Amino acid sequence: MRYSDDLIEEIRMKNDIVDVISGYVKLQRKGSSYFGLCPFHNEKSPSFSVSPGKQMYYCFGCGAGGNVFTFLMEYENFTFPEALEMLADRAGVELPKLEYSKEAKEQADLKSALLQINKEAAKFYYYQLRQKVGEQGMAYLKGRELSDETINKFGLGYSDKFSNNLYRYLKGKGYSDDLLRQSGLFNVDEKRGMYDKFWNRVIYPIMDVNNRVIGFGGRVMGDAKPKYLNSPETKIFDKSRNLYGLNMARSSRKKNLIICEGYMDVISMHQAGFNNAVASLGTALTSQQASLLKRYTDEVLIIYDSDEAGVKAALRAIPMLKTAGLSTKVINLRPYKDPDEFIKNMGKEAFQERLDHGMNSFMYELKALEGQYDMEDPQGRTDFFKETAKRLLRFEDELERSSYIKTIARTYQVEPEELRKMVNRLAMKGAGMTETVKPKSGQNRNKEKQNGYEVSQKLMLTWLTSYPEIFGEVSRYIGPDDFTRPLYHQVAELLYEQYRQGEPNPARLLNQFTDSEEQTEVAAVFNATIPLDSEQEREQALLDVICRMKEDSIAHRTEHLVPTDMQGLMQLMQAKKELEELKAGKLHLHISFR
Repeated sequence: MRYSDDLIEEIRMKNDIVDVISGYVKLQRKGSSYFGLCPFHNEKSPSFSVSPGKQMYYCFGCGAGGNVFTFLMEYENFTFPEALEMLADRAGVELPKLEYSKEAKEQADLKSALLQINKEAAKFYYYQLRQKVGEQGMAYLKGRELSDETINKFGLGYSDKFSNNLYRYLKGKGYSDDLLRQSGLFNVDEKRGMYDKFWNRVIYPIMDVNNRVIGFGGRVMGDAKPKYLNSPETKIFDKSRNLYGLNMARSSRKKNLIICEGYMDVISMHQAGFNNAVASLGTALTSQQASLLKRYTDEVLIIYDSDEAGVKAALRAIPMLKTAGLSTKVINLRPYKDPDEFIKNMGKEAFQERLDHGMNSFMYELKALEGQYDMEDPQGRTDFFKETAKRLLRFEDELERSSYIKTIARTYQVEPEELRKMVNRLAMKGAGMTETVKPKSGQNRNKEKQNGYEVSQKLMLTWLTSYPEIFGEVSRYIGPDDFTRPLYHQVAELLYEQYRQGEPNPARLLNQFTDSEEQTEVAAVFNATIPLDSEQEREQALLDVICRMKEDSIAHRTEHLVPTDMQGLMQLMQAKKELEELKAGKLHLHISFR
């Protein structure tokens, strides 16, 4: 069971989309809409449009679009119920207790139980660290110069050398073996049964942005392998979508976030006052984590270990962060290996100075590239500049590219004009550009024809929502059945029903689609580009679209007509006659786009 349509619509109407999105994106009014830089892809010029009239947003660059619910689902990675709950709270609307379907209730109950188990486990580990059995763990943390305040702040704990203590503790709380198995806190084998996954380790609770414990990391005491162990993925823990320390770093008032490698890096930086540090969870940075960072900042400082593995990790992270729309700098900690070591040896002020003088990420990439060439050899130096020129072509903005050319020329002592000529020659050859593959003759003809009809249907839906006054005339010739693509047909049925009730409302219509991909596609059909200036051009284009849709509709109905359906055959003949009269100009559209 879901909330009623009327309640969903009440919550949507009480949350003006411009007000909500303005909290995330800087918007500027242009005509009847607002524009800003799209938060879902990297762009230099604003193509992200928010329409107060339609109460919808749409990006003409990447195609993202929807209503206020869709925006929160995409930006905050919310489910539809989570977005609804947040907006209800924002508008002061009290939600009734929802009766879930059996399956939905089971999933919700499972997640709730797993969160509770993790909370209990965190309390257990926390307690163990502060008892006699935790002396070794506490000695390790104190040896790393962590204060009691920091140890408590991060909820650090300890699992002792006996491998069934947590299991016995949670069984005593009444949890079943099936639930404990799904928690990721235990291993199971035929010989030993169920036993603790973490033992003889300092424990680092991993929390989501809402401060809920979703997993754990453990550092072994001694030389056993693996040195660090993380929870496996569960119903509540996806390491590719979470960052260690983000629950605290997101409320930092610093202008950027620092991404580093490990738990101790984050903890030591927070203790030193750099409370904007986070870490990926035992894996290389993912695109989901980059998008997560983008929610809270526009700039990321990369501090990975200064060894070869750290350099490679930084080079992998840079394009991912750039794609997410983040500006990036790389911090050099040499001669020290990591932030913890640097801060202990050089102090907080020196660390801050390194942060203030981070290397531009593109220049960092070039520095790494330089190591692959013999810069003392003329050929090696030339090859380096050729590769550099290819990379400069990635900058679409000419001013930005020119700035980099000047900086590279100063850094590597080369004439800027010579480098610019090299870039221009490569551009003329198409280097670094994606080549368009032309289809073989006739191969995609049917698909292209079908796409043409889909464009017509999409344009019609845009017109009907942009110019409600044309509906009466259009509906004489076009009905929901003339929209032959299933999704467009569904949208048309809902829209025509709204017109019959006298309230065309595309943002409300979108409430019927709770899947974010469907919402994006539906939003796109209300935002087709109509590059026509004059009234006469628009009227002619509308006539062309009606004719094309009728052609497609007649072909579709003919293909699916049952031979014995005489009524259907008569309707087809009437539709064909109508189409011929429209094409011949015998029927006139009495329409004004005003």
